[in-house]
Amino acid sequence: MRTSPLFLLGLAAPATAGTISVTIPQLNVAEYHRPYVAGWIEPQGGGPARTLFVWYDVKKMGNEPGTKWLSDLRTWWRKGGRSLHLPANGLSGATRAPGVQRVAIPADVKPGAYTLYVEAARETGGREILSAPLSIPAKAVSVSGKSELGAVTVSPR
Repeated sequence: MRTSPLFLLGLAAPATAGTISVTIPQLNVAEYHRPYVAGWIEPQGGGPARTLFVWYDVKKMGNEPGTKWLSDLRTWWRKGGRSLHLPANGLSGATRAPGVQRVAIPADVKPGAYTLYVEAARETGGREILSAPLSIPAKAVSVSGKSELGAVTVSPR
């Protein structure tokens, strides 16, 4: 019996607890730099923060590596970013272009009530942080930024 490659891809797809969509707006400014963006969750009853993603200039090397500017994501940095060894497999990636970017919520996030945070900072630009209640299993949620972030939405699997 011959198995379809599409069938095999379906079996290999990782399970997720939902999807986070982050909209990076196209800004009409003289000097545009892609923002550094981090997303994390914190249990609503208290507990440690868990980074879900961090986008920064992973290719910048030399005297000023891309990680040097991660502290501009001030809240994420204080909540655990400074202790994260980067690049972190499955979490870190390059800065993203304007548009909608999607990130899977890992399947190993335990069911419960959380707060989702998404923070963005841009060179010669601003800084913005959004928060929204998040439940696992995921339910639809949406918040909108005013400058560095557009809509941030959570969708069930």
